Amino acid sequence: MTDTDGSDTSGTLDEALQRLHAHGPERLGRLTNHAPMAVEALVHRGQARAVHRWLDRYRHKLEDMPAPHTPVTTATWREALGDTARITDWARFFERETEQRPWREVLAEWWPRLLPGIAGGSTHPVIRTGHAVRTLLTTEETAPRRAELAHALGYWAARAQPLPEIAPLAPAPTAAAALDAVPPVPRQEGGMRDRLPQLTAFPSWGATADPGGARALLTELVTAATHRYATHGHGEPIMLVHAATAPNAVLRTLPALPRELWPASLAAAWAASAAVTAAYTPRAPAPYSGTTLAPGEVFELAAAHGDDHTIKFADTALDIGDPTALTAAVRATELNPAVF
Repeated sequence: MTDTDGSDTSGTLDEALQRLHAHGPERLGRLTNHAPMAVEALVHRGQARAVHRWLDRYRHKLEDMPAPHTPVTTATWREALGDTARITDWARFFERETEQRPWREVLAEWWPRLLPGIAGGSTHPVIRTGHAVRTLLTTEETAPRRAELAHALGYWAARAQPLPEIAPLAPAPTAAAALDAVPPVPRQEGGMRDRLPQLTAFPSWGATADPGGARALLTELVTAATHRYATHGHGEPIMLVHAATAPNAVLRTLPALPRELWPASLAAAWAASAAVTAAYTPRAPAPYSGTTLAPGEVFELAAAHGDDHTIKFADTALDIGDPTALTAAVRATELNPAVF
């Protein structure tokens, strides 16, 4: 069974992760495998009974783990950073690291190395890392859950992609105002790889050296990005969820990190959220109707809908829990095509 606090007492999550770790983090050389993140969200939100049925539906999107290339070592990791041909090498490297050392120690060492590449893989690697860390922080540490962190970090290392140099625009007083002031990229076509090189400037927002302040500002950012989906998600319903889920992955990871890393984590999360917003924001907001559903009902709706991005976005919306966030999650079920 799954307890209401998200702990998985049935072993469903471990079974699912073991099933998934034979598969790579991508398919067709560019599309992300969302299954590890979606099943973690389903279990955490009390929907463990839906996991294997969901995986059966998702199975056709899974590819085998790519063939290894050359082992990554502590002496050679720099040359392998951002090399997608080394995805399996990186996963094996972090499997060894997390088997030999406490996972928090490994995470603290690698987090600042990976933060500059937060936008890589359309932010999916950091999102997967956030789901893995939440599980390790809130449930029993098991080998499959530790291995999931290794695979998430390995995916991030292989896909690490720094943003182009970004000039500062006028300061914004709030996260919501900052997102509203992000200039869209000139050519709204193609995928993230085509749009990220067009980024030139973001509003100045959120700079702080205070760890506690950084956490509060990061919470504000996640809230603002989630709320904004209600009015702007129609611009690109799949991709714009990442403006909220990427910074929320960072927010979920903060408790496992040394406090001195929190300000840099906020800065990277803002860059990721702003980048997604610039890449896909629509020309104008759209009206929406509020929801009267309770949080649990909203997540049940997302789980029944079945789309992986919709499930993960609803999971983030429940972290916030206010009426606008819940409305945004319902909006995602309307904008994204249902799977079930």
